[in-house]
Amino acid sequence: MSSQPSRFAKTHEWVAVDGDVATVGITEFAVKLLSDLVFVDLPKIGKKVTAGEPFGEIESVKHVSDLYAPVSGEVIEVNTPLANNLEWLQQDPHAKAWMIKVKMSDPTQVNALLDAAAYAAHCENEAH
Repeated sequence: MSSQPSRFAKTHEWVAVDGDVATVGITEFAVKLLSDLVFVDLPKIGKKVTAGEPFGEIESVKHVSDLYAPVSGEVIEVNTPLANNLEWLQQDPHAKAWMIKVKMSDPTQVNALLDAAAYAAHCENEAH
């Protein structure tokens, strides 16, 4: 599987697609915004997630943020070691620090997400 994300949500989640499975994590931009991460709450395998709805939470010393599902489907894998290794998010948010894998109920939803150039422009606008 390619560890490089192919699509991005405006809420700063990334998606790497392999067939009908989407690997989901948060972007480097989100990690920098959140800074001192202390906790992540991820769903259990088998949980149904809906595009645009929260699937978990990430907490920094200053703020708790929802994690939003960029696609709908069923969680088939969870990166459980991430909870005890939050430094992975700073080191490699687009590979080792993936959060969940979702068997997509509608793989065409990925087409509604931003590509890398559009996401970069979105972050540039949000930074000002």
